[in-house]
Amino acid sequence: MVPEVLPTRPYNFAADTWLVPTLVPEGSGAYIGAHSLVIAGAEPVIVDTGASLVREHWMEQAFSIVDPADVRWVVLSHDDHDHIGNLLPVLDMCPDATLVASFAIFQRLAGDVELPIERMRWVDVGESLDVGDRVLSAVRPPMFDSPATRGFFDDRTGVLWAADSFGALLPGEVHERADVPDDLFEASFDMLNSWNTPWLELVDRERFAAHVRNVARLPIEAIASAHGPVIRGAAIESAFERTVALAGHAPAPMPGQDVLDLMVAMALSPAA
Repeated sequence: MVPEVLPTRPYNFAADTWLVPTLVPEGSGAYIGAHSLVIAGAEPVIVDTGASLVREHWMEQAFSIVDPADVRWVVLSHDDHDHIGNLLPVLDMCPDATLVASFAIFQRLAGDVELPIERMRWVDVGESLDVGDRVLSAVRPPMFDSPATRGFFDDRTGVLWAADSFGALLPGEVHERADVPDDLFEASFDMLNSWNTPWLELVDRERFAAHVRNVARLPIEAIASAHGPVIRGAAIESAFERTVALAGHAPAPMPGQDVLDLMVAMALSPAA
């Protein structure tokens, strides 16, 4: 079933750097994002490739920013379906692009996706990639649901691609934290990030705080997230603090069978 998506346009939030947004209704009037990134620099970069169920929507946006023939790098943050959904079509359309992954991503996808090893570059946490007019450094983001996850820090713009970290619901086609109501951001931040990172319940708070500080020390000008708004200024420190505060707390309860029954009833309704 193809999800309903909010009509969106790419969002230019830093020099040569665009968010490719996908916004799906969450059910309460808010939207959950599944975003990607395009860096239209000297050697254009696509970071993550969206979900296959919204392929037309994603392709239209991504390739309105950069011509496929000009793309030199396709970077994967991790192996989740909403980050690799259009990978193979993108590689077909971008014949001069190198796929940037890691052994962990390669190994986790090996049984389902045939990756072109002759077109790959493996970059893991602590390593970096020179893309002409900037260097992308791979970091372990504060929160992650796949052990293969790497975020990327752009030394030219100060943008951190945080992968799945810092998720929060959005009120519509809104991309800046400053434009998201505080009550919506705060409640949904705790809910979504605890769902996506349930291991936070088990971690030692001090050790986790040290891990978060390793990322927070970067000279970050803006955080871009696959599932939340762009975070800038004083809101950056606040987001890191809110992340640390999740340590040791049980995840928010997830929807159960009653919600599934309602979804099935709605799908089978003649008016659906």
